[in-house]
Amino acid sequence: MIKKPDIHVLDLHFQGLTEITAAYLVVGSKGPILIETGPGSTLNTLLSQIRQHGFEPEQIKHVLVTHIHLDHAGAAGWWAQQGAQIYVHSFGTRHLIAPEKLLASAKRIYGDKMDTLWGEMLAAPAENVTEVFDNDVLEVAGLTITALETPGHARHHHVYVIDDVAFTGDAAAVRLPAFNLPDIPAPPPEFDLETWEATLDKLLAHNFRQIYPTHFGCVDNVEGHLLTVKRLVRETAVFIQQKMQETLNRNDIVTAYENWFAKRAKAAGLSDEAIAQYATANPLYMSVDGIMRYWQKRLQAS
Repeated sequence: MIKKPDIHVLDLHFQGLTEITAAYLVVGSKGPILIETGPGSTLNTLLSQIRQHGFEPEQIKHVLVTHIHLDHAGAAGWWAQQGAQIYVHSFGTRHLIAPEKLLASAKRIYGDKMDTLWGEMLAAPAENVTEVFDNDVLEVAGLTITALETPGHARHHHVYVIDDVAFTGDAAAVRLPAFNLPDIPAPPPEFDLETWEATLDKLLAHNFRQIYPTHFGCVDNVEGHLLTVKRLVRETAVFIQQKMQETLNRNDIVTAYENWFAKRAKAAGLSDEAIAQYATANPLYMSVDGIMRYWQKRLQAS
């Protein structure tokens, strides 16, 4: 019998909170790899977690990121500068090699919170970055890993599959394990409703035994989770569309969406503290901005 890889959930303690953002240490027959790096602001925590599992950071020669958002790939350049090979969607490669445009875009959103939230993002040497395309098969550390094209949250998104387990980044949404309430991360500029629904259908067709969203940890009831996310993606998009049709301004839509989320969360038994944790993992105003942009583009194209 072929031994399944060991999978370790590394809690990055983003903004001092537990079970918000993860990286995954996957140990194959020839050593460890890392899936997701987290942001630069949590790098020291990541290194400490790796050591706690019996490995030194220099033993990690292969690092996969699902997409280039800072909470998933912000520390990728550091790893590349240490000599690790970074595997990333072909659309995201240039942004890891020369991150200035990505950082400028993020700064417009986060302003003076950039350093506190994300820390430093270093440029990755080009020779340490490997472009990954749909259905590419990576043979690293004794592991066979298949990349699945999974846009909707972002067009530069892959889900990585090892046997019957998938590391889903944000394609399967946000689900904090203590609360079991999916939430839709839809930051601008690339949210696309129909594309995301097709991605969820694609993931459902694989009948995975387990999935590991970056936010956060293992999901065993994969079909139930993905079906819930698929329904919620549309409900969320339609809710914001309706508020736009009521001619509410952006700030009023944010307030309405926060109230809508809080009502749903409290019905599921979440406390105010738990709701705040979800807002840290997935700022609600960003989903409003991303979904409003999607509907505005649809209107302009009609």
